[in-house]
Amino acid sequence: MTSLTTTDRQQLLAGRDLAVDLVRVLCVLLVVVLHSLMLGLDVRADGAIGWRNVVQEQPWFAVASWFGQLMPLFFVVGGFASWQGWASTVRRGGGGADFFRARLLRLGTPAAVWYVLVGAVVWAAAAAGLPVPVAQLLAKGLGMPLWFLAAYLICQAAVPLLVRLHTTRPVTTFAALLAGVVAVDALRGATGVDAVGLLNLLLVWPLVQQIGFLYADGSIGRLGRPALLGVAAVAFALVGVLGSSGLYSPDMLDDLNPPTLPLVLIGVGQTALFVLAKPALDALMTRRPAQAFVAIAGTRLMTVYLWHLLLVIAVAATVLIAPDVVPAVGTTAWWLARVPGDLSVFVLLLVLSLGVARFERGPKRVGPVPSVPALVVAGALATVPPFWAMQLGLDLAGFIWGSVALVLAVLIARGRTTRPTDHERGAPLAR
Repeated sequence: MTSLTTTDRQQLLAGRDLAVDLVRVLCVLLVVVLHSLMLGLDVRADGAIGWRNVVQEQPWFAVASWFGQLMPLFFVVGGFASWQGWASTVRRGGGGADFFRARLLRLGTPAAVWYVLVGAVVWAAAAAGLPVPVAQLLAKGLGMPLWFLAAYLICQAAVPLLVRLHTTRPVTTFAALLAGVVAVDALRGATGVDAVGLLNLLLVWPLVQQIGFLYADGSIGRLGRPALLGVAAVAFALVGVLGSSGLYSPDMLDDLNPPTLPLVLIGVGQTALFVLAKPALDALMTRRPAQAFVAIAGTRLMTVYLWHLLLVIAVAATVLIAPDVVPAVGTTAWWLARVPGDLSVFVLLLVLSLGVARFERGPKRVGPVPSVPALVVAGALATVPPFWAMQLGLDLAGFIWGSVALVLAVLIARGRTTRPTDHERGAPLAR
């Protein structure tokens, strides 16, 4: 389980940028750490129970979020991976439908399993009569990370078009997306309607993905260290200016949903820092322990991302067992008392992944690639439930119709399959 086989190592090393793989893994693991640190159940003197985002209350959090909010960097390295994935699809003679079907199955299958199983857990928790704050946290909190699924599927659907535009009109494409982001932010500010900002789901993350294309085609790599330092300094300085102007929050958690211009600048700055650090990361990834870590964790990223909040909430709720001995929230003793609980989240995730991580590979058998209209329907079915959860949270009804929608999306994308022949039953599946 935890050893890296010769085959795993060959697959890991074959044509991959291992520093990028390492960053992808670290981005997701840091999300788990931050969410675990942010959540604290507070048992007050009168016995009432509430929950607080303790980390975000700290005076240093806003500036720390410029470096700790790594979703922009994740979409950058995701853009690099998508560039390579699209090139591989084209080399095999495939097209946009092939590419999107593969991505939808890899993302949608574990999400469908999550909706079904976590929906059952939430139903059981409600039937058990949990305290109202914990029940509310389950309903609101569990849906928060799902925005990523909606945003990433949108980016994946746009990859064939955006790669073509990048190779033919890179400056125009980047400028058009940037202008769109600024226009949406301006319209949101002028109208005071936050929902207008949701349009930037179609612009901010595809634009950040374009930065990954710049890395994939070698453009960023041709910059020298002074230029990269200058790019990072200017990008973070602009974030500071925008945050102090009152037009945007200096806190990147506030600027995340709906996404805004500062996230694009954060993506630029983080990418420059990544390229500066890449020689050191490349050296690290020549070592077998680092390769084993990336190989093992990299096959579980969606599992970690989808399931971690349920486990974080469960661990945080253990304070209800003996509320009288829990230190006051935010004190030094409280922070120290969290260490074993936060570490236990990772242990539980590892154990959980033994059962559910296999769904990240998608279905074992697939049929012919469905038609484009069918894939559009499948994409919509896979995108709407997480978008809904992001905006309104998840109640039991949301889990039920979300489960149905995600399962249908996977079945449509999978296509009609035939029963395996006796020969196929005895042969390993080609991946």
